[in-house]
Amino acid sequence: MSALSAAPIAVTPQEKEQFERDGFFLRRGLVRPELVAQISRESDGLHEAMAQATPEGVHVSWEKLVEGRPKRIRQLMHSEKVSPGLNQVLRSPEVLDILEALVGPDISLFHSKLLMKAARDGSVTPWHQDYAYWKRGENRPVQVNMMLAIDPATVENGCIQFVPGTHKQGLIKHDVEKGVSFGVYLPGFFQKREGAVFCEMEPGEGIFFGALVIHGSEGN
Repeated sequence: MSALSAAPIAVTPQEKEQFERDGFFLRRGLVRPELVAQISRESDGLHEAMAQATPEGVHVSWEKLVEGRPKRIRQLMHSEKVSPGLNQVLRSPEVLDILEALVGPDISLFHSKLLMKAARDGSVTPWHQDYAYWKRGENRPVQVNMMLAIDPATVENGCIQFVPGTHKQGLIKHDVEKGVSFGVYLPGFFQKREGAVFCEMEPGEGIFFGALVIHGSEGN
């Protein structure tokens, strides 16, 4: 068994074809259950802990505060600093081998974050392309995301949605709302999009997707 899972590590021809065609692919059984359970334990209680004090180097964006409801994290940046398990996953040879197969051998960590999407409080993530956030100067949209499911991600609790093939359109002009989390989004915010597909995930599964494919998610 590998450090992460017993699943094959190399990107299959079918996965590579889907990544090039649709802009994403799902890898089942990416991370073994024991490591997923460790990450779950490390992320349990983070809402309350971060409300008390944020460690150096960690940045937290909060859901809109509702009277009578506790503070809930929308996203936590530099999650490797609060979860050794996540740090192990994102630096593992297995994940790096997949990335190398997609983008080549020159790899660096752009960032790692937790999307908490708490029950009842987790809000919509509007349609966007990540490169709209990441474009700086002359850099190119070569970044690849790996989204790991810690809990089951379902239609009911707001799993990620993609619009397959939209990475081939290049960068589309986004609206910008300053001072809010996920404040860069496509016109229409989260109106229904033709061809959008739900990507439900079980714990330990990972989705690899590029910086130009359109994606978003419902609230929880």
